[in-house]
Amino acid sequence: MHGEDPVQWQQWNAQTLEHARRENKLLFVSIGFFSCYWCHVMQRESFRDAEVARVLNELFIPVVVDRELDPVLDAQMLQFVERFRGSAGWPLNVFITPQGYPILGGVYFPRQEFLAVLARLAERWKSEPGQLSALAAQAAREPPPTAAAPTPTGAAATAVLVRQALELADHLSGGFGEQNKFPMSAQLLSLLAIYAAQPDVRLGEHLQLTLDRMAALGLRDHLSGGFFRYTTDPAWRTPHFEKMLYDNALLATVYLRAARIFQRPDYERVARETLDFMLTRMRSPQGGFYSSLSAVDELGVEGAYYLWNEPTLQTVLDETDSAAARGVWSMNGAPPFEAGFLPVPERDFEHVAAELKLTVEQVQQRVENARKKLLAVRDQRQSPVDTKVIAGWNGLALIALSEAAALPGGAVYGVAARELREYLVKNLLRKGELLRMQASDGTVVAGVLEDYAYVTAGLLRYAEWSKNTADRVTAGKLVRDAWRRFHRPAGWVLTDHAVLPGQPGMAWLEDEALPSPSAWLIAASLQLAKDSGDAALKRSALDALAQGGHWLNTQAFSYASHVPLLVQLPR
Repeated sequence: MHGEDPVQWQQWNAQTLEHARRENKLLFVSIGFFSCYWCHVMQRESFRDAEVARVLNELFIPVVVDRELDPVLDAQMLQFVERFRGSAGWPLNVFITPQGYPILGGVYFPRQEFLAVLARLAERWKSEPGQLSALAAQAAREPPPTAAAPTPTGAAATAVLVRQALELADHLSGGFGEQNKFPMSAQLLSLLAIYAAQPDVRLGEHLQLTLDRMAALGLRDHLSGGFFRYTTDPAWRTPHFEKMLYDNALLATVYLRAARIFQRPDYERVARETLDFMLTRMRSPQGGFYSSLSAVDELGVEGAYYLWNEPTLQTVLDETDSAAARGVWSMNGAPPFEAGFLPVPERDFEHVAAELKLTVEQVQQRVENARKKLLAVRDQRQSPVDTKVIAGWNGLALIALSEAAALPGGAVYGVAARELREYLVKNLLRKGELLRMQASDGTVVAGVLEDYAYVTAGLLRYAEWSKNTADRVTAGKLVRDAWRRFHRPAGWVLTDHAVLPGQPGMAWLEDEALPSPSAWLIAASLQLAKDSGDAALKRSALDALAQGGHWLNTQAFSYASHVPLLVQLPR
């Protein structure tokens, strides 16, 4: 994507850091991803601008990084920017000293503001590089360790998590928080497991409210299935239009499990539609799944692939179908997006039927007719696809497919699960080591902790469905290799080949857009230890699980994936 920028982008590696030391220049590191709308905007405004490129090339060492290929650097820089600005996102733009310490960071900068930042920082670095280097190194020092606290019992930790979840809950619109809304799949999976073990009326009501709203409103694509990454409003109506593999794989699993727990066939239908979307739009010919669909179309217009302007609606829909579809989808008046309307069922069929003097069945049929017509037109549009096949995210897809394969009529998901398993084992396992991905030119990217955690979980879930013991053996080898590579006496490290200095071990890793890799690896280890009788693996898992209890009283929601595991700690 950045290959033709006038900026002389470098790759992120130890050699580039050494180059910065020789030149005594700050590194400017821009981290983004293909489906990110504001990444495209900043590229268009700044990185393809001759003046911006001249300043970057002369005064800095410019580096561009795909966050999906280097999730560890992305996590480190997100943490830095969140620590000093209070929030972060993408494009994630960070200035790093030649010694490898971040000194200033932000997200999207308009062109003039960006030029001003570059000028001020370059001048400051020219006049006092030693002071800036010292400040950056000091800021990067580890905070003092948190005072040790006993890890609570499973029951106590569960109570804390449920209480915190209900305190954060938006009881009007569902979800958690009152600003933009993310699916928070990791928390939903843990809370569903807790509810299944010990039903709580308030928790059950909020989980169903959340699942209902996510499925019914703007977070979901109502023409072809699949979920967008998040909504920019608290009521789930206005999506940010990129679609990520990990969101859809996790949400398919969430809805499959919720369908069983709450006895809700409509949740199973949402899960099936999500998986069908993945199979139709995100699957590679080799059986793996692509990482994302872009938020912008081939012309750079946000959401245009999914939106409908008035002339197109009048052309595509006849009068009969149009009245019903516009009534249900609230597509009248001024469109809410610059590129048009987003079909979202804002009104129920009964009200529209009464207005149009039709039966509910007639309205349903006409809306379905409209859906098919719009979808046929949309299929002629271009939605850019990021064709990276990432190991860990495909491990999440393998879980969802394996669970769906056991459903009545789930044979298509079983076939897809089998082919995905073959792709992972044959293409991304090399001499016992897991690759994160393999590019079409043969370039490979080493696996990191999250890849090992999610692929292991996927193989175990697949083996549970297929009864294939060989996959349990493979999962066991990956788990033991992960402990060797990523666990230290102080805790977990995200990678064993970090470029930046000072990667401290972390007792537990938080749930973020992706579930906590430490929790998932501990869960896989406990499962394998139970099946094989491996006492040493069980002891390692329980010891690691017992290290993080001091966070639970205040931050249980951020570590939700660990909480259901605590019942296995000896009292």
